[in-house]
Amino acid sequence: MARVRYGARSEAEIAAARTASSKLPDIWSTGVVAVWESDPDAVAAVLPPPLKPTARPLVRANISKVDLPGYPLGAGSVAVAAEHGGVEGWYPLVMPMTHERALIGGREVFGEPKKLGEVTVERDGLVVRAALARHGIAFVEVRGAVSGDLPLPEPAQKTDFYFKFLPAVDGSGFDADPVLVHCVRGEKVRKLEAVTGDVVLRESMYDPVADLPVRALVELTIGEKTTDQKGKAVERVSAQALLPYIHQRYDDPQQILDGPPEGSV
Repeated sequence: MARVRYGARSEAEIAAARTASSKLPDIWSTGVVAVWESDPDAVAAVLPPPLKPTARPLVRANISKVDLPGYPLGAGSVAVAAEHGGVEGWYPLVMPMTHERALIGGREVFGEPKKLGEVTVERDGLVVRAALARHGIAFVEVRGAVSGDLPLPEPAQKTDFYFKFLPAVDGSGFDADPVLVHCVRGEKVRKLEAVTGDVVLRESMYDPVADLPVRALVELTIGEKTTDQKGKAVERVSAQALLPYIHQRYDDPQQILDGPPEGSV
C-alpha cells in the first residue's frame, strides 16, 4: 500500500524534524523599533492579572522584514511594558505576520497573539517608512529619516509575556486554567541607526492601539538583528481573571463560540 500521508510518523521522522529545527542558522531581520511613553491608565487597563505595570507606561512597536530562506516574512508587534514576579518585559497585544506558517507555532506553542496582516518596511536613502496594517487600515505607521549611526548594543535577553489557553468547547470559558508563559529572546544586533520622525496611530476597531497615545517618543531606530527564543510556562492563572481580556486575541470574540451548523462536516 502506498504511504498514507495523514498516517502516523515514525519515531525516526519525528526525531529528524526536531534535530533540523534545533540547527537553524542565524536569521537576520531589518526592522524599525518605536518606543513611546503613553497614558499610564491606558497601559494598566490592557494588562491581564497577574501582570502589572512598570514604572514607566511604555509602548513598543516592532516592524520587521525577516530574511527567511525561500520566502521573506513580514513580522510585527505592538506591546506594552509589564512586570511579573520581579521580571520586567513586554506584553504584546497584537503580532501581525504575513504568512500563516509564522502564526502556527507562535500561537499554539507559546500563546502569542499572532494574526495575519500586512507589514511594510521601506527605505529610500535616508527616508524610512514602516507600517502594520490589517483590514485595509495601517493602524501603526512610522515615518522619518535616518539621522546617524548608533553604538551597537551588547547581546541581550528580553522577555515577552503570553497567555496560552484553549476556549472551552461549550463556550463557557476555557478547557483548563490558562498558562502564563515567559518567552526569553536572545538578541544580537549588527547594525543600528537613529531615525528622526514620528509615529502615527490610526483608529481600527480590530486593532485599537490608538487607545495607547504617543505622549512622548522615547526611541526610534532602524537596525539589523537576529534572535532566538525559549519559552517557559511559569504558572497557571485564574480563568475568571483572564476571561475579560480574551477579546484581545480575536477580531470577533464571538467566533470562538461558532461551531459548524448541526449536521455539517
